Amino acid sequence: MKSTWKGTRMLVVLTFVALMVQLFIPTYTYAAGTASNRYDVVVVGSEIQGVLLAKSARSLGLNVLILDPRNKPGGELVQGQMMVLDEPNDKKKRSLVQGELKNLYAGYKAGTIRTVEEITRYYEKLLREIPIRSGITIESLDIVPSPYNKQEKSIQSLTYRAKDGKTYTVQSNYWVENTDHNALTGKLDLKRIPGMEQIYKGKKPDYMAATFMLKFKNVNWRKLHADILKDYPLTNLQAKYGPNTYVDWKFGTGFSNVTSKYKPQDSQLLLRGLNITYQKDGYVLINSLLIFDVDPANPKSVESAVTKAKAEAPHILKFLQKNVPGFAKAELNGFPDYLYIRDYNRFETEYVLHENDLTSSRMFWDNVSIGGYGMDLQGTKAMPKGINVGTPDRYGLPLRSFELAAYENVLVVGKNIGATIKAYGSARIVPNTALAAQTIGIILGKESKQKRLKALTEADFKRIHQYLEKDFRIKLQK
Repeated sequence: MKSTWKGTRMLVVLTFVALMVQLFIPTYTYAAGTASNRYDVVVVGSEIQGVLLAKSARSLGLNVLILDPRNKPGGELVQGQMMVLDEPNDKKKRSLVQGELKNLYAGYKAGTIRTVEEITRYYEKLLREIPIRSGITIESLDIVPSPYNKQEKSIQSLTYRAKDGKTYTVQSNYWVENTDHNALTGKLDLKRIPGMEQIYKGKKPDYMAATFMLKFKNVNWRKLHADILKDYPLTNLQAKYGPNTYVDWKFGTGFSNVTSKYKPQDSQLLLRGLNITYQKDGYVLINSLLIFDVDPANPKSVESAVTKAKAEAPHILKFLQKNVPGFAKAELNGFPDYLYIRDYNRFETEYVLHENDLTSSRMFWDNVSIGGYGMDLQGTKAMPKGINVGTPDRYGLPLRSFELAAYENVLVVGKNIGATIKAYGSARIVPNTALAAQTIGIILGKESKQKRLKALTEADFKRIHQYLEKDFRIKLQK
């Protein structure tokens, strides 16, 4: 009996100890299972570009993690509801969209991925199975000399504070800046690429305006379309409504002669020409309300901008009801949670993409994307109307424009691409940088266990471009 009692007592003690371990040791679970503290790739931010990189790398066997400073994943696409999708085309009007985003654009054009719910489902499908922690704050970075290049540094580990108030430390072979506010790169000592101030010779850093997406319901799109057709030919239409005014059964643009008469309640705001997407059943999304001088790294600045935009929306509604066909009975249809941030600090990369690279249709030996689109620079408070400095044909985006110059193991994606401000006006759009991010994820998965990214050669890329085209249908040469 004593032996049995001792055994039972020992079992109780062991069970109690196991429960205490589960309570007090910080093991946590993600979509893909139990977390570790060592990864192949850690992506900071949940913009779609970094999600595509993480998805590609994970599908090829790498251990990945997304750390998101925002409280909810989705970035500009979901939280900012920036669902007016720009499409890159070459001079022959051929679409340059490749990779995973072809699925998004096909649904967008077909009208099956236009609403918030549809876009969210698409995004969540991409994110499925990828470990993610939202609402984190980066506390510190352990920076060491690079073991691969004496002229550069490496991030060895990152310590962050999670929603539970506890701090965690992770290590990674590669780190990816994927936010619109430099959550990672802002903590490094880096040389900034001049921004919009370069256009007008300003002395202080300046950025393109942010946008607050405007949502309406009960819009009579049939009437808008019919009334616009009545004003054809095109010369008459544009004389009445402004340059580039156009409406079909899915989209509308222009109306700058109309919006120029609108006077905002706040000088931080400007209603530019309308960029309209007809979602379905009378629901419309408009990308037109510019907000100047927003600092995306400052939550109070973002909160103030959102508050001002929400207060402005009813006034814009009344203006559209009176001045744009089909909007007479329109109503507001709620608000996004966040802004569409076009532009913030970019830091020097191994190669900084230049305006001449775009205008000369330059292709690079380390292409990770083929881009296109006008060099469209939206307004700032100093130059509210913005400018378009030309529309290039197709051009290449090199891997080196996504590799930080000062750090051997830090990549930048999305809006963080290394480009001069004029080149950035074109390169910044989602399809260009999303293809680059997806391609980089594939290259990491296929190459990083044999060779460092910065050690890849022109000969390596000839092989890489072959399997990208053969196995992934991504063509990166002319």
